[in-house]
Amino acid sequence: MSGHSKWATTKHQKAVVDAKRSKLFAKLVKNIEVAVRTGGPDMAGNPTLVDAVQKAKKQSVPNDNIDRALKRGSGQEAGAADYQSIMYEGYGPGGIAVLVECLTDNRNRAASDVRVAFTRNGGNLADPGSVSYLFHRKGIVIVPKEGDLTEDTVLDAVLDAGADEVNDLGEAFEVVSEATDLVPVRTALQAAGIEYDSADSLFVPALQVQVDVNGARRILRLIDMLEDSDDVQNVFANFDASDDVMAELEAEDAE
Repeated sequence: MSGHSKWATTKHQKAVVDAKRSKLFAKLVKNIEVAVRTGGPDMAGNPTLVDAVQKAKKQSVPNDNIDRALKRGSGQEAGAADYQSIMYEGYGPGGIAVLVECLTDNRNRAASDVRVAFTRNGGNLADPGSVSYLFHRKGIVIVPKEGDLTEDTVLDAVLDAGADEVNDLGEAFEVVSEATDLVPVRTALQAAGIEYDSADSLFVPALQVQVDVNGARRILRLIDMLEDSDDVQNVFANFDASDDVMAELEAEDAE
């Protein structure tokens, strides 16, 4: 799990300075609209909306964009789309299992984008259920290392709330729980005065495939192309790249 988490954390950090920020903004705003529509506009009774708004603010989405998304989702402003959640399953290069979460108002467009990304990057789509069994949905909270915060302090704060484990990712701590315990864990951190960067219900692979530099380069190319689609919200893959492999790839990107 650690390799996957380090990769996910790296992607999260890179997103802050990503040239594709406008696409990121659009996806975050879409999440807010859907959260309002499914759980209502009341923050106190809609933890999914709280997380969606918090995530948007952490990524510097303008307040006007957030307010308009809230109004569209609640029907106070026109222009809301009828978004549908779709999960695609497939295999990337090297047999890496891949799950693609889409939120779209055009199923044909989403399916086409996902299919093209797999085809162009040495992968293929698979039948529903053929890949998803390799993953478990978990609650993942990323806590930045600030001040004298320790792993034991974080663990003490979340243990009674249902957390399974706390992992040291280097620049942050990762709190893992069952997806159903995500809200209690997040609330426990807030009660303890501990700030967190993100709190998400994510698909975590049960088993991982170790990849070398070439394998990592190929699977990340597929993931980047998938994430470039406006309809794709999240991509999960069961590969593990060592710190040395990721460092070599980052050095290549810097050239």
